[in-house]
Amino acid sequence: MTEQNHTHPDADSFDPGASSLAGQVDPAVMAELLSIRSSIDNIDATLVYLLAERFKATQKVGFLKATHKLPAGDPGRETAQIARLRRLAAEAHLDPAFAEKFLNFIIGEVIRHHEAIAEDHEAALAADTQAADSARTAGRVPGPAGPAVSATA
Repeated sequence: MTEQNHTHPDADSFDPGASSLAGQVDPAVMAELLSIRSSIDNIDATLVYLLAERFKATQKVGFLKATHKLPAGDPGRETAQIARLRRLAAEAHLDPAFAEKFLNFIIGEVIRHHEAIAEDHEAALAADTQAADSARTAGRVPGPAGPAVSATA
């Protein structure tokens, strides 16, 4: 599952100007390098938040699949998505093989999450079934709005 939104203890100590090149490079070159890196830092932050949103959506898919006993993976969908992302990557002048590796990594994580959700769902159903069986064995049946009532009441 995705981690909750926790601020890393050292989040405020991030130094965007940190570089092992400081003092060894012309100051104008260093300023340009830091400017470009600032854009990269913004893009990296955006990627993290986009991935978090993506995983929130895939969690919902996982719960839906678990509820309806659907398989964690969907090979047809995965194949179509990989082909789609390879096309998009080529259009964006990004290496399609890299895009495929990246998507395969994400798909692997999503499937792992879906399997965990399904296991949790099955365990909860088993616990509910066991509780109902125990109540029947004890001569009680669950009441409509809460505590068990006697079968002879």
